[in-house]
Amino acid sequence: MRKPLIAGNWKMFKNAAEARTFIYAFKQAVADVKDREAVLCVPYTDLWAAAEALKGTPIGLGSQNVHWEAQGAFTGEISVGMLKEIGCQYAVVGHSERRQYFGETDTTVNKRTLAALAGGLTPITCIGETLQEREANKTFAVLERQIKEGLKGLPNPTAVVIAYEPVWAIGTGKTATPAQAQEAHAFVRQEFAKLYGTAAQSVRILYGGSVKPDNMGQLMSQGDIDGGLVGGASLEAESFAKIVKFEKAAAVTK
Repeated sequence: MRKPLIAGNWKMFKNAAEARTFIYAFKQAVADVKDREAVLCVPYTDLWAAAEALKGTPIGLGSQNVHWEAQGAFTGEISVGMLKEIGCQYAVVGHSERRQYFGETDTTVNKRTLAALAGGLTPITCIGETLQEREANKTFAVLERQIKEGLKGLPNPTAVVIAYEPVWAIGTGKTATPAQAQEAHAFVRQEFAKLYGTAAQSVRILYGGSVKPDNMGQLMSQGDIDGGLVGGASLEAESFAKIVKFEKAAAVTK
């Protein structure tokens, strides 16, 4: 049984004081949640404050990026060791915005993923197609390439978390239907199985793309969706708590 994981990606929002205020409210709202994991992936400048505020709770802490080298002349980057010292357990890798704006490639995503695993962080490695690629019927070809290149050579494949993000549904208000999301997640699991066999049944695959309190239950009713990577709806404690406390809806097939 794969334990659901819901990660909030704050992107470039909230200062340290705002992070503390959020966490104070959020940790009380989800204090009774036992059967799923919640993670906050916050800006670098919030990490120390968030780590302090999260002490004594089961809520995980993650960064939004991680470099593959332990140290060096890599201005603006951050290493696994630095993140571990702060108290991080997770790191987002290869988010579509990193690919779009900052030159991330399948090769660098693979290097970051491997470095995170080697250093004891759980990478949340992102994959997904653009609207142009989906409309050209290239969704599966894109996902196949991103999995083969971005997730190759994993020493412990069940320790990675995969986030399927249809790029056309990120921050647009558009959401893949539960059936569309399930189709993509099933394909991702199938391709992961080609690399790692039965480990594919244990790896968690999250959906990311305009996840909200009112659609999380339907998404989680699908057999291959194991949680969410949540953007805008994770910025308000009440909204994100509702997502974390989802109740599965009846399966939707359309």
